[in-house]
Amino acid sequence: MTQLLPRGGNVGLAAVGLRGPVVVTLTWQPAPGVDADLSAFLTTGAGRVRSDADFVFYNQPSGGDGAVRHLGKATRGPVTVDRVRIDPDRLPADVEKVVIGASLEGPGTFGGLAGVGVEVAADEQAPAAVRCEVTAGAETALVFAEVYRRNGEWKVRAVGRGFTDGLAGLATDVGVDVDEAPAPAPAPVPAAAPAPPAPAAPPVSMEKRRLVDLEKKLATSSPQMLSLVKTAGVSLQKRGLGEHTARVALVLDISGSMAGLYRSGAVQRLAERVLALGLRFDDDGVVDVFLFGKQVHQPDTGLRLEGHQEFIASVLREHRLEFDTRYGAAMSAVRQHYFGSSGTRVEPLPDRVPVYVMFLTDGAPSDKAVATKQIRSASYEPVFWQFMGIGSPREFSYLQRLDDLEGRYTDNADFFAVGQEDLMGRTPISDDALFDRLMTEYPDWLRRARAQGLLAG
Repeated sequence: MTQLLPRGGNVGLAAVGLRGPVVVTLTWQPAPGVDADLSAFLTTGAGRVRSDADFVFYNQPSGGDGAVRHLGKATRGPVTVDRVRIDPDRLPADVEKVVIGASLEGPGTFGGLAGVGVEVAADEQAPAAVRCEVTAGAETALVFAEVYRRNGEWKVRAVGRGFTDGLAGLATDVGVDVDEAPAPAPAPVPAAAPAPPAPAAPPVSMEKRRLVDLEKKLATSSPQMLSLVKTAGVSLQKRGLGEHTARVALVLDISGSMAGLYRSGAVQRLAERVLALGLRFDDDGVVDVFLFGKQVHQPDTGLRLEGHQEFIASVLREHRLEFDTRYGAAMSAVRQHYFGSSGTRVEPLPDRVPVYVMFLTDGAPSDKAVATKQIRSASYEPVFWQFMGIGSPREFSYLQRLDDLEGRYTDNADFFAVGQEDLMGRTPISDDALFDRLMTEYPDWLRRARAQGLLAG
């Protein structure tokens, strides 16, 4: 017999016959073009996640050493169900609660969806031991339920707490570091509006299908790259960029002073992280590469999954290190490649897909005036420049000025510095921390680019 819980109500799992693992099922009836995705967060007694690894969703389907597993979506008549399996006995000792919610995929609000609710059962086929109907309005994300420990007993609480800022609000509430979403929240659908006819199956975007297929391919062909892609996916998902599309470029300094960084493997390591972003962002899975010293070179094949482990070594066999550092020439080549011109621009040039440029160097340029002119003109184009210096921040005063440069149509650049020890030392910067730094300002730039007409559609 199913026990109906009111919003805010709770019951012990053992009291309803659930003494082992449980499956929590979220339900809703999707509208055309609107669906939702489940997220689960493992939190401490303070209600905060310990790290990004405690954020479980379709692209990171396991947490707590397998104690929490996302089981995925299915249909039950006209209703979509999205499920997570929780084994309370296997949760780490410092995890006191699993918060289960969902955020919308597509325009609309939860108030425009029928059949919104949460169920708890012994497994996927068992009848629900507990159910709560959730009333929603203008929310674009909801906490449906919490499975939590109280005085040694595991219980479930029906929550129904909502957020109008989507996944960002839901994740921030439990301590996940989330940047502001790049697009404004859509207008709410009145709660009283009749629900439109439901599709026979939950809509799955082509981009999400591509990402799922990509991970299946990487699982057998490159497990290490799969781990990087998943880590990048967590950083993107919490910024609302889980299904974002962009072209990705890697611009590499090949001046003579970079020799030690190439020999140590630091550049190869960074190239692999940029490839992970490229595989997430770009449907052709290729990162365009530009090399610059005294001249600018563009390898024909680009950086791709096939042969990526030897990419930097192969590049250096074809291109010797050069004794100059010309940022401006490299930026000119990038703009010419993507926008057909590297000349002065004073009007917006919109495009449907942005360009994300990872620009790696270890020193100041010899053509500062050219680089400054290039970054100002590029501010009228849908291209974001992420500059990364390897060395002490004191060595990159020009890049710091470029990051804050006035006279641009929009702020189109970010800069940070890391030391060689951060890349190849005994305690290098973690992959998730690196991806977070690569995404520090990009989401805000995307929002401005849309508002200022640089991104169409």
